Amino acid sequence: MDLARLRALRLRHHRLTAPARTVSDAARHLLCVQSQDYWGGRLAIATRTRGGTASQVDAAYDRGELVRAWTQRGTLHTIAARDLRGVLAVTAERTIAQTATRRAQLGLDDATIARAREAIVSALRGGGALTRAEALALWEAAGIPTAAGRGYHLLFHIALRGVICWGPTVRRDGLEPREQRLVLVDEWIPAHESPADPLVEMFARYVEGHGPASPEDFAWWAGVTKGDARRAAAGAAERLATIEADDATLFVSTSPPRRSPAAPSTHALPTFEEYYIAYADRSRVAGFDVMAAAGPGANGMVRSLLVHEGEVVGLWKPPPPTQRASAEPTFELLRPAPEEAIHAALERAMTVLRG
Repeated sequence: MDLARLRALRLRHHRLTAPARTVSDAARHLLCVQSQDYWGGRLAIATRTRGGTASQVDAAYDRGELVRAWTQRGTLHTIAARDLRGVLAVTAERTIAQTATRRAQLGLDDATIARAREAIVSALRGGGALTRAEALALWEAAGIPTAAGRGYHLLFHIALRGVICWGPTVRRDGLEPREQRLVLVDEWIPAHESPADPLVEMFARYVEGHGPASPEDFAWWAGVTKGDARRAAAGAAERLATIEADDATLFVSTSPPRRSPAAPSTHALPTFEEYYIAYADRSRVAGFDVMAAAGPGANGMVRSLLVHEGEVVGLWKPPPPTQRASAEPTFELLRPAPEEAIHAALERAMTVLRG
């Protein structure tokens, strides 16, 4: 398969040219959507939805259909609430093991973590919800210091155990939400999917939302070993199809979403965008000089992307939340692309965010 056809097929798998009916459908299709930038996760999901807006994603958080959690690679992702436990069954133990040294450096031993867990569970039990600041203040009052990253790692570790997640949004003064409240998984999520083999299920779902992709791509995205990725691919083979590209075998969905006749050729996508970040090999959608500009940089940041016909052609930046009603985004082209199409993509992205 040539590069143009591969990119077109990947755009369909991502629902960038085949948008979903609802924001919850779009998020569930991708399984996990990187969302450590709150606005970025909202834009990523809403832009994959017919008529989607960021406020619709907020409403899905508030209804409990979607949550944010540290699902893989130590990074916050948006996920359909019912899929959370199935993903953590694959990823949590490995992440916990990989962060053991850092916990030890911070003095977070098992006894301290157990105290912190008991305190936050007691505060949340019965329908409670806490902001991050309130959670840290709770621990400080209980004699558990949270400075120097200790609070973050307590939240991170307890969430990996499937105890807490980020649920309903925090709304202040009529401004768009920028954060969520912590809730108990056992109370906030009434039903969970229970796949027979969570690893195989995770690989199949990854391909259905991100294909064409390789087991090595999945290993990077999920944070699992390459051996586990190959085993997952073998287990999911009957559910998927394969294509050959650049002497590599890539997995695809047997029935990728149908491309919309009205699908645009150009997209303004957010920071840490799945179309780019979710692969070990990103060269199929971006040149090496473009990857150097887009990131990940030394600080781990991946910038907001302009994509034309499946190729990353530039970078952009939205105005801050307090100025989005009037200010315009800025952009930089790194590859030739029709400026009219770029401006139209930026206008659509801002409509999604302002909506």
